[in-house]
Amino acid sequence: MSQDLPPLPLPHYAVVRIGCSSGVPAEIADELLQIGVPAGLIGYEYRPLSEAALLGQTGDSGLVVFGTSGLFGRIGIDVASRRVVHIPRADYATASHVNTDLEAFHRCVAAVIARFPFYEEGEEERSQQVADELRDLIAALDDTALAHNGFWETMCDGVEMGDYATWEE
Repeated sequence: MSQDLPPLPLPHYAVVRIGCSSGVPAEIADELLQIGVPAGLIGYEYRPLSEAALLGQTGDSGLVVFGTSGLFGRIGIDVASRRVVHIPRADYATASHVNTDLEAFHRCVAAVIARFPFYEEGEEERSQQVADELRDLIAALDDTALAHNGFWETMCDGVEMGDYATWEE
């Protein structure tokens, strides 16, 4: 039995300001307060936390997490390099590159949302073309963003496989 459900609203780019727990370095807390973080991406690729927190502090290293990615992943700012990175679990030791900095992350999120929906029903054959368009768009905004097996490359691979179709099968 099928129900006619209202269509889901399309994602839109917005900025939110989140708090910071104690221990977050002052310069990163100021950046998060002034710049904010994107309010979301598409689906559960990225969602902001209500409060940024410091993970794994050792000297000048550590990760200030400000968002989730998928079920267990985290998005954050590497304290030493100020790069935005992704970890698949909070206890994971190796981070993968997302963007050169928080502003580049904002630009990429805004551009990807503006390009959504990626394809319409019946356009499945365009998935490779659309994924390549997204890769070009993201690379133009941050030439480091398409790191091998990184956050944005993985998302583009999903677009190529049809994971972001906006219609029901």
